[in-house]
Amino acid sequence: MNILVINAGSSSLKYQLIDMTDEHVLAKGLCERIGIGGRLKHSPLSGGKPIYEADITLPSHSEAIAVVIEKLMSAEYGVIRDASEIDAVGHRVVHGGEAFASSVLITDAVMAALSECVPLAPLHNPANITGIEACKAVMGGIPQVAVFDTAFHQTMSPAAYTYAIPYKYYEKYKVRRYGFHGTSHRYIAARTAAMLGRPLEELKLISCHMGNGSSLCAIDKGKSIDTSMGFTPIAGLLMGTRCGDIDVGIIEFLMNNEGLDIHETLRILNKESGVLGLSGVSSDFRDLAAAAKNGNKRAALALDTFHYAVIKRIGSYAVAMNGVDAITFTAGIGENSPETRAAICRNLGCLGLYLDAEKNNALSVEADISTDDSPSRIFVIPTNEELVIARDTLDIVSAQR
Repeated sequence: MNILVINAGSSSLKYQLIDMTDEHVLAKGLCERIGIGGRLKHSPLSGGKPIYEADITLPSHSEAIAVVIEKLMSAEYGVIRDASEIDAVGHRVVHGGEAFASSVLITDAVMAALSECVPLAPLHNPANITGIEACKAVMGGIPQVAVFDTAFHQTMSPAAYTYAIPYKYYEKYKVRRYGFHGTSHRYIAARTAAMLGRPLEELKLISCHMGNGSSLCAIDKGKSIDTSMGFTPIAGLLMGTRCGDIDVGIIEFLMNNEGLDIHETLRILNKESGVLGLSGVSSDFRDLAAAAKNGNKRAALALDTFHYAVIKRIGSYAVAMNGVDAITFTAGIGENSPETRAAICRNLGCLGLYLDAEKNNALSVEADISTDDSPSRIFVIPTNEELVIARDTLDIVSAQR
């Protein structure tokens, strides 16, 4: 079975076509600037076909999907003969609210529920819905499955997800911690258990998804019990441009003293804060590392603040689970920055986590980077959210047949 995995943004659409007989990627690509011009990069990964990359008119997501299907079938760039070789589509959907604790076959009722979640994710869910509708318009009645970033965290207890504000706001608006990156954390938990050679149901794990957006997740017996992001993805760790957890009184203070409205204030906290705001240099950790080595104190402060935030969160999660068997680093920074991993792990000996400096040079490969005698283990594992989406889609569609 061939599964097309779609990750639709407001003006972009990432995709992979995966052959689920052996889970290898046949092709992948990215449509950008949808509605404002258009550009497509399509990379066939089988058959020795060349990469296609060009500006191309993409007025809407429907046209983008049509172009993707055309390239997947084309004689020069294609990997399938016709559209009938695509058996199902799996969609990344950012927010499922409390309605969805697992992936689901998309129906009219599911679409209605997704629309109800739009106030919880006004920047993401409309784009995800647009991607689903575009696939339906171009591909007709092919089965489609929604896989939610929030679903994995629906196992958190009320004590972990409830905010200490008047309870009526939870009752009226479902204001609570939801968490994100759940598909990545779920993949990492399963792969960490496999590398340990132990059942996931026996393990206490901490997944560290660290990229331009970062979140940690405490996973006890295969279930998320806590995660750093909250009602929105701005919460938790400081990130590339997001502030992370701050005293909410700062919002009123800035509005009063800078003459800002709430929209501009939130834009600053989302787009101009984090390590970018602290350093004044960049939101890219590679640029910060280079600047810090050249004596830039604010770049060094930004890195130190990020490392300290991660260390504190790991410690709190280990206590919450009454122990930790392994921590795993993933995503752009987690997979590719030995310096970041070393800075975080320097304080973790009290948890039985000891980093091997030589093994820590691993980049974007699965590796155990702990010392041979470390009681608990430290891993690097590249994440693969697309494969999780494809697997869920395969399971759900197969069960319908």
